[in-house]
Amino acid sequence: MAGAIDSADLVIRFNDCRSAERGGRKTDVVAVCNTGRPALGMLGGGRWKASEPVQQAHEFWCVRASEMFAAMRAPLAINHPDLDDFCDDYTIGFETFARATGRRVSVVPAASHQALDAALSAFDPSPYVVPSSGLIVIAHVLDAIAGEGDRVVIAGFGHEGWLWHPFAAERRWVDAQIAAGRLERLDHQNTTPASRGT
Repeated sequence: MAGAIDSADLVIRFNDCRSAERGGRKTDVVAVCNTGRPALGMLGGGRWKASEPVQQAHEFWCVRASEMFAAMRAPLAINHPDLDDFCDDYTIGFETFARATGRRVSVVPAASHQALDAALSAFDPSPYVVPSSGLIVIAHVLDAIAGEGDRVVIAGFGHEGWLWHPFAAERRWVDAQIAAGRLERLDHQNTTPASRGT
């Protein structure tokens, strides 16, 4: 499937870009979790900054709006005291890195995140803290980036991971977008090159 990914007009990878190489090499955008431990891990040291996909990207998307996560801090301190650093905001670190290397940076609007939370409620999510970064970006691309006639194609989403993402509901939401013709999954049966695929 790497060839199909590399032929897309726009390739978005996430955080550490673990899909690179086996999932193609092209990277146009790196979408990052800009709060908490994931952000600190990426910005600390030089491994993430020096990696080939990050060097290749021309833009970084921060998936967590600062004002939304600042408002979450007090409730999380009560409900999830173990997540005391979850809302620590490192957006400025990504902005500084982008500016120093001549790249663009943008933040996915809080309204996109809030609209996704509302949409997920139809899929009976188990209690969760936030949707995954991947799902936030998929929703953002569908609602604000893709134009008429663009194909939005996802690859490598297993809908599993951190305990406090609503992965079962996320899978059902994605399946509903596929059924509605808004989204496609890239798999071994569907390797047609994508236009503006992610």
